[in-house]
Amino acid sequence: MKLFKVGIITAIIVASACTVCILTGLNVDVRRSSPEDNNLPPIAENLNAVDAVNGFAFKIYREMFKDFGEDDLFISPYSIFTAMAMTYEGAKGKTAEEMKEVLCIEQDNESFHLYVKSLYDLFNKNGISTANALWPRIGLQLLQDYVDVIKTYYGGDIKPIDYSDPARASGIINDWIENQTRGRIKDMIPQDAIDPVYTTLILTNAIYFKGIWKIKFDEKNTTNRSFTTQDKKTVQVPTMCLKGVYFNYTENEWMQALELPYRDCNLSMLIILPKKGYDLSHTINQLNENFFSNLTKSMSECKVNVYLPKFEIKTPTYGLKKYLKNLGMLNAFTPSANFSGIARDVGWIDEVLHKAFVKVDEEGTEAAAATAVVMMKTSIDSEQVRVFDCDHPFMFFIFHKDTGTILFMGCVNDPTDS
Repeated sequence: MKLFKVGIITAIIVASACTVCILTGLNVDVRRSSPEDNNLPPIAENLNAVDAVNGFAFKIYREMFKDFGEDDLFISPYSIFTAMAMTYEGAKGKTAEEMKEVLCIEQDNESFHLYVKSLYDLFNKNGISTANALWPRIGLQLLQDYVDVIKTYYGGDIKPIDYSDPARASGIINDWIENQTRGRIKDMIPQDAIDPVYTTLILTNAIYFKGIWKIKFDEKNTTNRSFTTQDKKTVQVPTMCLKGVYFNYTENEWMQALELPYRDCNLSMLIILPKKGYDLSHTINQLNENFFSNLTKSMSECKVNVYLPKFEIKTPTYGLKKYLKNLGMLNAFTPSANFSGIARDVGWIDEVLHKAFVKVDEEGTEAAAATAVVMMKTSIDSEQVRVFDCDHPFMFFIFHKDTGTILFMGCVNDPTDS
């Protein structure tokens, strides 16, 4: 897969991942599937935490797609959201108000805190590994109330670090990220992202998932098939095949949707395949948290033939500041930012970095991501921007079935690029 020049760090799987499939022989033995209780705490009337996470997922992905619509764009919105939510916990005044509008959550909200903790506990018991850590400059005194929230609800560790040697500091944090993602996310934080004098705090989230298909593809049935890219180029790509199998499926006038479940973890991949005459740009503009929720609820079991390309995406480190600012998070990236709820003189956000990985083959899916929020006491506020037949570009999501949370999402424009 080609690397995407986006400039961001993030990676966690919670409710969304993308993949493509080819279907034929529909409308046979349709059976309605029933949802299960998710065992998560109730959310306050004015806050639906799943919609907050998924709503943010579609907003940030839509912004990034404007720059990377010709590439295979893959992120973990859950990872980005979690890192930003930890930062938001210490925001005050105008900074907090703008972050609230983008993240759609309220501070000091017990329901949201219980939701975050429940997800953290649930995922780490069901085939997903996710971890949070704060890296304050040695000598920076984090407020105890803030530390208590991070430890209690986010399971975050506090790891004081010496930023006077940027190479060593970035190496320590990158080693932590690499370890948490089983070696899939390496060198996410470049040395020049750390200022030896002014960097005060880095907040990190990492997520890793390796799932085996509930119904595996047989390697003997994988053959080269044609795939038409976004720019109408035809390429040959190894394509997996399953025939006559029951999966949750639905369609409307502009797309088909298929759910491929993983075994033993209540996670699934949801694939949205645009129909002829529609493309990924149209698809992305239709997606929001309500559409995603209604889509998953409307699916029913159907006997299908599935054709899905094997693919692997390794992203560069994305810089997310531009996209978060486009969504309305402006003050947090300026010297007037108020994060006094974290620590005195912690400064403002210099950059948000994100990096992700996904591999899909006959056995299942491996995905990982990491996000880092880099804070500085003084710096230059720069704008650096670092049938169901999947034979054409498609989107894919990896999501948690019980909660509906999107963990990863992406699109494939050319499965042969690597």
